[in-house]
Amino acid sequence: MSGRVHKSILNAEVNLIFYFLSLFLAFFSRKTFLDCLGDEFIGLTGTLNNILGYLNLAELGIGSCISYFLFKPLQSNNHQEIQELLSVIGYLYQRIGLIILACGITISAFFPLIFSDETLGLGIVYFSFFSFLGSSLIGYFINYRQVLLSADQKNYLVAIYFQSAGIIKTAIQIFLALIYKNLYIWVAIEFLFGILGCIILNWKINKEYPWLKTDKNQGKLLLKKYPGVLKNTKQIFIHQIKDFILSKSDELFVFIFVSLKMVAYYGNYIMIISKVSLLFKSALDSVNAGIGNLVAEGNKSQMLKVFWELMTIRHFVAGVLCYSIYCFIEPFINLWLGSEYILDHRILVLLAIYIYISNSRGVVDAFNHAHGLYADVWSAWAELILNVSVTIVAGIYYGIIGILLGKLVSLGFIVIWWKPYYLFSAGFKSPISLYWNGAIRYYLIFALSFTLSSYFNKFIPFNPYNSFYSWIISCTISIFAYMLINVSLLLCFAKGARDCAKRFKFKKA
Repeated sequence: MSGRVHKSILNAEVNLIFYFLSLFLAFFSRKTFLDCLGDEFIGLTGTLNNILGYLNLAELGIGSCISYFLFKPLQSNNHQEIQELLSVIGYLYQRIGLIILACGITISAFFPLIFSDETLGLGIVYFSFFSFLGSSLIGYFINYRQVLLSADQKNYLVAIYFQSAGIIKTAIQIFLALIYKNLYIWVAIEFLFGILGCIILNWKINKEYPWLKTDKNQGKLLLKKYPGVLKNTKQIFIHQIKDFILSKSDELFVFIFVSLKMVAYYGNYIMIISKVSLLFKSALDSVNAGIGNLVAEGNKSQMLKVFWELMTIRHFVAGVLCYSIYCFIEPFINLWLGSEYILDHRILVLLAIYIYISNSRGVVDAFNHAHGLYADVWSAWAELILNVSVTIVAGIYYGIIGILLGKLVSLGFIVIWWKPYYLFSAGFKSPISLYWNGAIRYYLIFALSFTLSSYFNKFIPFNPYNSFYSWIISCTISIFAYMLINVSLLLCFAKGARDCAKRFKFKKA
């Protein structure tokens, strides 16, 4: 267990270092690319990547499934079983890659219709799409062994090599964009670094696991030896489709119901939110392997105790993110890009609600995964149908606001209501009232913390719209006030918070 904890901490530390290294570069590059390459091109890259995201759904969740099956042989150091499982994924990924290639070629035949109103020209559309498609296919034909690093809690190696290459790539793209302002050069650099990353990662895998030998040709035969792979994959696939629609299709819907230019405007908000969320995501997700071990031990009282401790942490982080984004994203965009890039305030309200729900749900999802609870495929279909139906109807009339309403309606029915019920009934085998007695406390504590902090915010003598200096000072004071209020309320009214505080004191001592 100590080894897993050590790897979890190492993964979190490496991701945190690269987060801060890439954060400034990401915002600076966004501004440079918008100025030098144009709103339409940035919108185009977002749209094409979303189209590729749909094609990548063919992956079916095989990577997650194989990762789950690798835990036991990794623990027992069973090299033969590891090699067999990776041969299976190599075989499956090779076929999936061919399917994606065929679908990509087919979809590209309709680009003259899809992008008929755009002024960039079909040349850059096709060049960008097939460059992005080629980078994506590398993962299926060559980089499939990367799943072993994930299962072995060595994602820090992926972060070190891939994110280092990403930083260098972005720096080169900024330099060349400032000099040449050429769209083709930007795309070519994107593709070349995809190839370079593939070469470096495979070199590292060979060095880390010198005994590892895989045979894609044997994968089809070995698949019969592991029938659980296909069974679990089918269940995970349905959930994966749902998750993709909710989290990855925003820009495509914006393109369909609004405009390509608005994809870039909305993309500014999403980039900021994703960068801020990423700061906490790696650290919070690093405990998932430990949750799996805890569930395997079968101690129900300990499981529930840890569940509420992690719920405290998740709701605290979700609240900080929600409050921070709601109060300070608009002044930041005003200072960063200009007031013309600020969207309707109602969009921000809906985004803030979505941020809170999506960041606080992680504990329930992690415990469902640890219990292997994926059989509720009906819930994935229900969430998907709700999301798409509301999005289509509301998107036509309200644009981005309607798209976000679709996400929130589906999240409300399935994530807030059904998933906890499924966990407590099928996993913990406890009454759902036990969950709601605790969860409602967290929602009320967040609402009260948000209200009190917003009132306090009025008395801060710094206008975040005036300068970056005023923005930083105002952010620091306001967020610190929210955290102080929220932690105080949590300690007073949530037992999980007090247990978490005791654990922290014990470790510190």
